[in-house]
Amino acid sequence: MPSKSYNKSVFINCPIDRKYEPMFRSAVFAVLRCNFFVRCAQEEQDSSAIRVDKIFRMINECKFGIHDISRTQPDKKTQLPRFNMPLELGIFLGAKHFGGGDQVKKNCLIFEKRSYSYDRYISDIKGQDIKAHQNKPQTMIIEIRDWLTANSNKSSPPGGTALWKEYQQFSRWLPNACWEKKLKTAELTYHDYANLVYEWIETM
Repeated sequence: MPSKSYNKSVFINCPIDRKYEPMFRSAVFAVLRCNFFVRCAQEEQDSSAIRVDKIFRMINECKFGIHDISRTQPDKKTQLPRFNMPLELGIFLGAKHFGGGDQVKKNCLIFEKRSYSYDRYISDIKGQDIKAHQNKPQTMIIEIRDWLTANSNKSSPPGGTALWKEYQQFSRWLPNACWEKKLKTAELTYHDYANLVYEWIETM
């Protein structure tokens, strides 16, 4: 398990629902397999905590950030879009711009669904290198692997295609591992899933 330090911590800002779960799980796998530490809102369950304060703290503690701003469609119930992801991206960019010390070293990877779609709803980030994942876990894994490797001289994971094959192997291993631990794959918490990823990595 990697050390939970600023330079090895990756904040993941993405939708949290069943539809997005395959993408989230692939992102967590890629980060952990590259020997980094995942930070996300799901890691803490505390009803007494103020959510935005928790986000501030986590972003402050992470050099890296993965931000998926692809969820732009209105919610079926409210007919309104969710703005949490752009808000958290803004907090991360603000910390880099206005913060001192290690904060200015922040580095982020921004995802959208289709290339240049962001220009129609958040044009202020135009000119940055935005990646389109097309809702494909394989693309997510490869992009994260290449980004972390490019920005760390201590990370030497397999190539993107090889890492995708490892994820497929892990996905086939996961159901039996869950059965042995009396867990259901569809009901895994973030910590359940992360611990299983670590367990699989240690068996390699």
